[in-house]
Amino acid sequence: MPDVCAEFDMETKNDTVATVWEDLQSMSVDLCVQAAAGRKKQLLLADMDSTMIQQECIDELADVAGIGEKVASITARAMNGEIAFEGALKERGALLQGLDEGVIDTVLSSQISFMPGGKTLVSTMRSHGAYAALVSGGFTHFTGPVAAQLGFDEHRSNRFDVVDGKLSGAVIPPIVGKEAKVQALTDLCAKLQIDAEDVLAVGDGANDLGMLTKAGMGVALHAKPSVQKQAKYRINHGDLTALLFLQGYSADEFAE
Repeated sequence: MPDVCAEFDMETKNDTVATVWEDLQSMSVDLCVQAAAGRKKQLLLADMDSTMIQQECIDELADVAGIGEKVASITARAMNGEIAFEGALKERGALLQGLDEGVIDTVLSSQISFMPGGKTLVSTMRSHGAYAALVSGGFTHFTGPVAAQLGFDEHRSNRFDVVDGKLSGAVIPPIVGKEAKVQALTDLCAKLQIDAEDVLAVGDGANDLGMLTKAGMGVALHAKPSVQKQAKYRINHGDLTALLFLQGYSADEFAE
């Protein structure tokens, strides 16, 4: 597609790719090198916060509660792998104790926006027979509406404990973290009778690394530095439709 994506056959070495990748990044161009066969995937496994939406939901709730900077700092450290995800989630949840549950709907309607290309990604893959699952370290209050609006087949995430219409500060176990995302990949592959090689996983945080490294195509999207170092495919400048181009779809095959 002119001015958006170019695809060509090449023979290369890893050290050459690294040098070229750095040069292209300085020109705001992404480069991904992959085998020509088996590119179209049968399962989309996607993170939500800062991947399918442009925000971190718990940070938005904290902002309304007047503790935005404190919670955002914990989120950033957890997503970059500096602190354990599970402990960080419990700590942030505790800081929201007493917040009215109704605030969640307000945040959903006024502060949450979709990542460009997300609906096209989900619609196109599903129209070609793929299954789409939203697997998030966030919360069902958000993943339910987001999954419905973007057209996912299912969603998995954490649950706030709510007492008398207010958040108690607790997160109901089990916690959906790094291991749970890998388990979701394993479970869905078994359900669909496919291999991990048939999976496209996308995420941005350290808790996504397990599924990114296990999937046949694991894409770090505008990801944290520690995640980029370990992910095979990195998209820093394109939107979510880049994941369709990676699979060999042309723009005229995109579904809305």
